Amino acid sequence: MGNTNILVVEDDSDVRLGYQVLLMAHQYDTCFAGDSLSAISEARKQQPDLILLDLGLPAGDGFVVIERLLTNLQLAMIPIVVVSARDVRINRQRALQAGAKAFVARRWDDHNLLQVIRDVLHGKIPAVTQVA
Repeated sequence: MGNTNILVVEDDSDVRLGYQVLLMAHQYDTCFAGDSLSAISEARKQQPDLILLDLGLPAGDGFVVIERLLTNLQLAMIPIVVVSARDVRINRQRALQAGAKAFVARRWDDHNLLQVIRDVLHGKIPAVTQVA
């Protein structure tokens, strides 16, 4: 697992730090983007194994990022896990229909988020795609 690189797309620096601590503690390498424009740029540069994506971003929301990633042949195969506090009922379905592999509600349990990441990285459909 040590060489698995996860791109975290999140505009809140405190939340980014939380991801960094959690993911590094579980031997994931991390890189970060704070808005939709840098998300695409970092994805091209880093070629991550997985993208954790917030929906509420400056310079275009997470749905714009999903669309741009999936229409780019170089980036389309990178699995996306949406993590958001936005209206879960509506946005979960919308994110999955847009092409995300999983949706996790923002108030996650670390164990469940890590399980979703592992499942997606191993090509499984996550058993937990929404953590209340």
